[in-house]
Amino acid sequence: MTIALVDYGAGNLHSVANALHAAGAADLIVTADPDAVARAGRIVLPGVGAFGACADALRAIPGMIEALDTRVRGEGVPFLGVCVGMQLMAERGEEQGRHDGLGWIAGTVRALAPADRRAKVPHMGWNDVVPVADHPLIVPGEAYFLHGYAFAGESVLAVTDHDGPVTAAIGRDNMLGVQFHPEKSQRYGIALLERFLAWRP
Repeated sequence: MTIALVDYGAGNLHSVANALHAAGAADLIVTADPDAVARAGRIVLPGVGAFGACADALRAIPGMIEALDTRVRGEGVPFLGVCVGMQLMAERGEEQGRHDGLGWIAGTVRALAPADRRAKVPHMGWNDVVPVADHPLIVPGEAYFLHGYAFAGESVLAVTDHDGPVTAAIGRDNMLGVQFHPEKSQRYGIALLERFLAWRP
């Protein structure tokens, strides 16, 4: 079964690919080809940087949004969004203006604004992942975070704490998104990817 790691110029592809290989992904392709994404049995959307720039880069690939929408929402293949890849699942993001996301999960990505000034932004480093809903892929543990914006909306599966609850994972049906970086989260992250590769939603 082919796993497509989507290359749209906005992700740490090498590290994510290495982590997927470490988790057991044998047939992994790194691709910017919508046709390859449309044939994949699993899809991973990475992302680092600003929401708007990532959304624009994804839309700049002719046919990519349509391939993702058809394969993920229409045909139900397992999907994993990582960091900004998770944020793009939302309806919109407010980083450097207002930008449309994929609209798969109802919600908005907004700037972190902790009341306590000692809680620095961006939120960076190891922090707990606390499940708030049952999901076969999300378990308690510690993961590595690096973000200044966070999802607020529906279908939250786990939170972390940064002077208050912050969304750590979202998802429904065949779609999962994680705000933390599995590729930087050592054993916890690899174990998550192992569960994703075995997932039959």
